[in-house]
Amino acid sequence: MTTITGVRVHDVRFPTSLDASGSDAMNKDGDYSAAYVVLETDGVLSGHGFTFTIGRGNDLCVEAARQRAQPLIGRDVDAILDDLGGVYRELASDSQLRWLGPEKGVVHLAMAAVMNAVWDMAARRAGVPLWRLLVEMSPEELVDAADLRYLSDALTRDEALQILSAGQPHRQQRIGDLQMRGGYPCYTTSAGWLGYSDDKLRALLHEAVADGYRHFKLKVGQDLDEDRRRLRIAREVIGWDAELMIDANQVWDVPQAIDWINALAEFRPLWIEEPTSPDDVLGHAAIRRGVAPIGVASGEHGMNRVLFKQMFQAEALDFCQLDSARLASVNEILSVYLMAHKFGVPVCPHAGGVGLCELVQHLSIFDYVAVSGSLDRRLTEYVDHLHEHFVDPVQVLNGHYVLPSQPGYSAELHPTTIEQYQYPHGTYWLDRSTENVLVV
Repeated sequence: MTTITGVRVHDVRFPTSLDASGSDAMNKDGDYSAAYVVLETDGVLSGHGFTFTIGRGNDLCVEAARQRAQPLIGRDVDAILDDLGGVYRELASDSQLRWLGPEKGVVHLAMAAVMNAVWDMAARRAGVPLWRLLVEMSPEELVDAADLRYLSDALTRDEALQILSAGQPHRQQRIGDLQMRGGYPCYTTSAGWLGYSDDKLRALLHEAVADGYRHFKLKVGQDLDEDRRRLRIAREVIGWDAELMIDANQVWDVPQAIDWINALAEFRPLWIEEPTSPDDVLGHAAIRRGVAPIGVASGEHGMNRVLFKQMFQAEALDFCQLDSARLASVNEILSVYLMAHKFGVPVCPHAGGVGLCELVQHLSIFDYVAVSGSLDRRLTEYVDHLHEHFVDPVQVLNGHYVLPSQPGYSAELHPTTIEQYQYPHGTYWLDRSTENVLVV
């Protein structure tokens, strides 16, 4: 019997604020960070997972993840991995930790980190990448794992089973379709950070076009005239036959959002992302009505499946942008995918953060193969930052995620990365602290 013997949680932070990578109208100086969880066993098996933050406060997620994982220590690995829905519900039912959310904020981010590590361990035990583990599960197994609490007015268990059963006979064909296409289609945000200079914007867009991208996203929302100028540059480089998306990162009130987006309509954006508070369901619906035919996209800060349920019911979204490290791992993500399919909303996951591309590629592949069966209006974000720190880094060719082949959830960091970037005692942060002291 293999047993979980311990949990290690690391506060890993990368200094992305130094070159404005990740900068937008709301978050100007983020340091991409991860509360990184390793579940250890008395055998060769391990599980790796994380949640994403942008710097200060990452230590709170680290401690919350450590507490979330404590009930797993001393448990039989097979018993846990044979009941992925049961262990999720057990951890979610901790009433004292739940009180700190419930199902939102730091404790929910911590739940994502721990359960991501559990799902990684399950895929490693099976010897397959996570996407294949999911598509090889039966509809009943997937529904048993999914968190359907509070959703029966939008999605019943029987409806979930029907959706998954309808796609089951086509799964192998769809895997072949993705392989023939070169993978799952993606768009790039790497050129569009708000803190980049015009020259850097142009150069990175030219590189992306040369690399085969046809979908590009730029940050907006700080200054309307600046937005017009930057979008004009983008259209000059990518042309008018490529798709251009814009992202305000929650910076506007509802009337302001409608006015600002309409002022940018001449650049024909496919969508406006996060136009207002991520919790404002009715605000998103009003913006959607006010800016059509420009689509409304949101969800990277969607705190839980109930918020997504309300977004779907209110017809507030044209594109659903769930996040693999904010929702409580695969269990909750399954429910959002199933609801999105029922309501006819394409899922285009958020991946603008350290390691998020590594995770969401698995989810998007699963969606196409087992749920939606469609690539119409479906794209997954790609950001070309920090992949070298992962043991199984994402691969993108010609604007497509190549299907992962290594066992697990692609979440494992190199030990040298932890040694260098663990905060505050990693070698990078110690050296920087010494530099600051010398400057003072």
